[in-house]
Amino acid sequence: MSTLEPERGAGTGTLVEPTPQLSHGDGDHERYAHYVQKDKIMASALEGTPVVALCGKVWVPGRDPKKYPVCPMCKEIYEGMPLGGGDKDKSGKGSGGKS
Repeated sequence: MSTLEPERGAGTGTLVEPTPQLSHGDGDHERYAHYVQKDKIMASALEGTPVVALCGKVWVPGRDPKKYPVCPMCKEIYEGMPLGGGDKDKSGKGSGGKS
């Protein structure tokens, strides 16, 4: 046995912590239009800053949301939100933006 290699069970070694995998636009999120606060969409368009959808997706919008179906998770969250908070149109319904 070599003196450069530790014996098995000697208690030496390196602990390797797993690196968290961050999502950068992968998966089904790219297939959908997402709900985002309208004022955040305007700020993003002017400043190029990322937005956060109701489902948690973070990105800089740059495509026509009308060409994609609505994200099921965003839709479920939006429909579960109480009426009365945030933007309201004349019908009393919330007016969340899609992006």
